[in-house]
Amino acid sequence: MAQNHLLDQSQQSSIEEIVQKFLPQSPIANIQRFGSGNINDTFLISLKDNLKDNFKGNLPVQHSSHFILQQINTAVFKKPPMVMQNIRIYAEHVRDRLQASPLDRRWEIPQILPTEEGHDYWQTEQGEFWRSLSFIEGSQSFDVIADVERAREVGYALGTFHHLTSDLAATRLADTLEGFHITPRYLRQYEQILAKGNRHISPEVDYCMRFVSDRQGLAHILEDAKAGKLQERTIHGDPKVNNILFDRQTQLAVSIIDLDTVKSGLIHYDIGDCLRSGCNLRGEETEQWEDVTFEIELCQGILQGYLAKASSFLTESDYAYIYDAIRVITFELGLRFFTDYLAGNIYFHAQHPEHNLWRSLVQFRLVASIESQESAIKQIIVDSSK
Repeated sequence: MAQNHLLDQSQQSSIEEIVQKFLPQSPIANIQRFGSGNINDTFLISLKDNLKDNFKGNLPVQHSSHFILQQINTAVFKKPPMVMQNIRIYAEHVRDRLQASPLDRRWEIPQILPTEEGHDYWQTEQGEFWRSLSFIEGSQSFDVIADVERAREVGYALGTFHHLTSDLAATRLADTLEGFHITPRYLRQYEQILAKGNRHISPEVDYCMRFVSDRQGLAHILEDAKAGKLQERTIHGDPKVNNILFDRQTQLAVSIIDLDTVKSGLIHYDIGDCLRSGCNLRGEETEQWEDVTFEIELCQGILQGYLAKASSFLTESDYAYIYDAIRVITFELGLRFFTDYLAGNIYFHAQHPEHNLWRSLVQFRLVASIESQESAIKQIIVDSSK
């Protein structure tokens, strides 16, 4: 979803210079900030003329006058070339799958638009990494799910992603984020920050500390299951609701974007994250954290849509850990937000000093709501798998 934040003249000029590295001599109609991500700086570039007419390289997407320009956050992604390598491996694999066995509906993959020299990114003298990606025309994203039909589409999107990558050997993908979605590691980071003692005690901070202390065992459930029960596959890594694009006319899911975290891992982190973000109608940014609930009907819709595509490759053990996956990933994100708050907001973009504290409260409240509906959620998993 676009954000119409105006750029100052200096920012405008700098971005125009970067655009020329990808599309030399292309007249720019408009530059605007785009999306609601917490990591990379993203811009939607609109050209005065058709992109096809201006691009000198091998253009993978026809008839578009828009594209995405992003500055990769090197504080988070310390090896941007490996990130781009993973995206290319993923995109080429899925393209081949779709050519061999087309889906019966629209499904698109963001394509890398190379520089004039044919590189996947541009690195400035200051060490900034920039990349351009195709824009999925006629699409939109949502921060929350409006109804059960959209929930099914969210599930379909993740199921399609896993289906199309089910035969992509995860060993081909570089580990671009060491420790990402390894929940015990986040717990250790939290304990290290906590040991430093530099924190302002408040009722909210005290609540979060007690919450984490009471649920430390959650951090180990999925990782322990790697010992013979769950296998690593290709994962998206961040399949929250606003990373799924919907066709503006049909309202059907057409793509999953934000592919920086595509790597090897447990698909349960993906399943859990999709349900975590999709079943919270108040969204991640609400300050009314005490009113946050895990919506059981949306959970049913997402799982129905997901399992309709993913049942062909899921094992009995995979099904057995879906409920735990929802709890674990929600707890993990709350832990990460809380740790970042205690560390001084150095990872996630924060609009004010308490922002990551409020984000953590939302996730912890969601964990509690999930736990209070354990029997109902497990029954949905059983019913949806039939």
